[in-house]
Amino acid sequence: MANRLTDWSHRYRGRLEAEIVLALVVGGAAFVLAALVSAAARSHVPDVLLGAFFILVVVAVAHFAGILYALPVGVVSIEAFDWYFLPPLRKLDAATGFILGLFLTMSVLVGALATRAGRRATTSEEARGVLADEHAALRRVATLVAAQGSPDEVFTAVAEEVGRLLQLDFAQMFVYEGDGTATVVGAWSLRGRHVPLGMRLALEGDNVAIRALRTQRPARIDDYADAKGSTAEYVRSLGVRAAVGTPIVVEGRVWGLMTAGSLQPEPLPAGTEFRIGAFTELVATAIANAEARKKLEWIAREQAALGRVATLVAEAVPPSEVFAAVAAEVAGLFEVAIVGLFRYETDRTATVIAASGDFSPHLGRAWTFPVDDPSIIASLLRTGRPLRIDDYTEARGAGTEVTRELGVGAALGVPVIVDGRVWGAVTIGLKQGRAPLPVDAVDRVTAFTDLAATAIANAEARTEIGRLAEEQAALRRVATLVARGLQPSEVFDAVAAEIGRVLEVENSSVVRYESDATATVVAIWGDDSLTPVGSSWTLEGESVLAQVFRTGRPARMDGYDHLSGAIADLARRMGRSSAVAAPIVIDGRLWGAALASASDPLPDAVEGRIANFADLIATAISNAETRHELSASRARVVAAADETRRQLERDLHDGIQQRLVSLALKARATESMTPEPAGELRGELALIAEELGGALDELREISRGIHPAVLSESGLGPALKALARRSAVPIALDLNLDTRLEESHEAAAYYAVSEALTNTAKHAQASAIEVHVSYGDGALTLSIRDDGIGGADPSRGSGIIGLKDRVEALGGTISVVSPPGEGTTLDVRLPGRPTAAPTPQRSALGARDVKSAP
Repeated sequence: MANRLTDWSHRYRGRLEAEIVLALVVGGAAFVLAALVSAAARSHVPDVLLGAFFILVVVAVAHFAGILYALPVGVVSIEAFDWYFLPPLRKLDAATGFILGLFLTMSVLVGALATRAGRRATTSEEARGVLADEHAALRRVATLVAAQGSPDEVFTAVAEEVGRLLQLDFAQMFVYEGDGTATVVGAWSLRGRHVPLGMRLALEGDNVAIRALRTQRPARIDDYADAKGSTAEYVRSLGVRAAVGTPIVVEGRVWGLMTAGSLQPEPLPAGTEFRIGAFTELVATAIANAEARKKLEWIAREQAALGRVATLVAEAVPPSEVFAAVAAEVAGLFEVAIVGLFRYETDRTATVIAASGDFSPHLGRAWTFPVDDPSIIASLLRTGRPLRIDDYTEARGAGTEVTRELGVGAALGVPVIVDGRVWGAVTIGLKQGRAPLPVDAVDRVTAFTDLAATAIANAEARTEIGRLAEEQAALRRVATLVARGLQPSEVFDAVAAEIGRVLEVENSSVVRYESDATATVVAIWGDDSLTPVGSSWTLEGESVLAQVFRTGRPARMDGYDHLSGAIADLARRMGRSSAVAAPIVIDGRLWGAALASASDPLPDAVEGRIANFADLIATAISNAETRHELSASRARVVAAADETRRQLERDLHDGIQQRLVSLALKARATESMTPEPAGELRGELALIAEELGGALDELREISRGIHPAVLSESGLGPALKALARRSAVPIALDLNLDTRLEESHEAAAYYAVSEALTNTAKHAQASAIEVHVSYGDGALTLSIRDDGIGGADPSRGSGIIGLKDRVEALGGTISVVSPPGEGTTLDVRLPGRPTAAPTPQRSALGARDVKSAP
């Protein structure tokens, strides 16, 4: 009976109305039984014993069924004992039945009130106990979270605390992978059998994980018998009948799920899924803390790696060291074994210039690919944008044979952009089965590619600065030659050599365009076996020289394979695949071109660099032509002046001088015919004759000063001898002349000696003069030296300045050296050609031979 009461209590507990009815029934049945027992025991059982029996029954009912049932049983037992055991006995009539009903009803109502109060107290106590247990469990988990336990420790502890607190059979924690699966990261079971850690379950069909993920709210399934899907089938295989699940939300996203299940057929208590929520919040905090720590650690590692690479960039180490560091740092940061840094060539070739891990054996390897190649290295060049491929196992194209060999399952690539162009790329390969890279991996790799790009730009800038410095130095050297007035041929040779060295080409040359549409080589540097200086080439067909000749503008050609013409044939024989030429323009007319050729493609903007040298060539040619025209003009001026002097000298000799000679002769004749008595008249005539002779001598001196007749008639040697004989200072004259020179050159030499002798006589206080004259190596050389006081200043006298102008007008040079106290030396060099058959004019006259008195 006790078992039945207990079952009834458990079955109907919580439904007070049904329990009141049941208590009334139990009370009525108890009265009947008590009445029968009392009637049967009235004659032979002591009243004390029977009363004790009834008390024991009431106590038993109170213990097993509660006060609601014990109170009516006790009341009716007393009534039955009083009415049917103790005298006087009472019959069961209407009045007795009413009294019995009244007592039974009152006892049931009192019992119901007492039961409700007791149950409330019990429920409150139980709630306090559950809350205390829950808080204790939460404190234990919170302590573990605060101690920065590992996520695995926290997950396992939470699963156990949830299972034990809710008194369930299973508790698991899952993390959503984002690929339609969930992985078990924490598990506990009452009987030791649970879902294995690390197991992946498909998120399909119907289960609490699907419901919680879809709604992002707690979910429950009270009966898994009708649930669909492989995961539900697996749950049923564990014997789970009911389960609840609560999502774990981390920073606004559903990170995973906390579930708990029961093997019992009864549904889980209401609100079970919400009780799990407090634990999921702690789990979310632990995950957020762990992710924050991991993120901080990652950032610290990343910044350290970037700092190391940036240091190398700042120290201006060679780019190859920076590339190797980038590959190594990326591999270490992302913990991958396949990292490569590629450089793109102009022919769509990708060359490995740095590698790390398993990709290191392929350092230096190159792949050439078509425009539409689907590989990651080709796509990066084509698009210039980062690319991430999570399934690279079926990839095709350049380099994929290596990725298949290395077992690459996913790939990521970021281009290296330098000055707006795709210079290269950094690629990462992930082994098959490895966890994917972080979602922000592209941005993180980009930080390294930016440093690589900076290193490349810096290196290129340093290279460019060095190149510019070298080029400017070369231009200065050529400009110096131009400024020094060297012959154009020397400038041509220098320009060809400087272009070849600066551009690092196999061949460079300078050509002159001829009127017959040909180009003549005037200078060459490098291999001149097929194009020596002086060789001429027709401009028919296609070539850079032909393009410059036709357009007057710089030209470039990067291939001669299918071109015609003599120059194209020559380029193919010499193995040249690239050539650049710049025009040489003088006063608006195309004079020639400067050319550079190489077997490899020449860099961009070479045309402008060659044009700088071409401009210097144009300046040199223009200067040479200007100097030639100026020299010719000055020579014509000197020649005209000398011709005027000669004409004046002839006019004086043939006109005034002859008339004076005639008058003097007539005066002498008249004197001789005058009779003796006319002595006074004879004296006057003699005086007239003497004055005419004096005038004639002065006129001869003037005529010799204007242009000595002996210079025109006999040449420089006799003229200098005559000049030496008239000198007031003794002269040692050394002549070494085998030929007559141009009249202008002989006149210049004569006046140079004459001016030097005049200055010496007036200012030098010299006792002797040495004059050396010789012709050799196409030039007339004069040297006049005295032993006077020196200190002469050529700039203070018009004579030397005029002499300098005359000599330089003929292309010669003149110098004056006059240190104080050491005499004066005048040196003259006049380039010139002989004009007549050799007429030896050799003489070595001592001072005594030319000494003359006033």
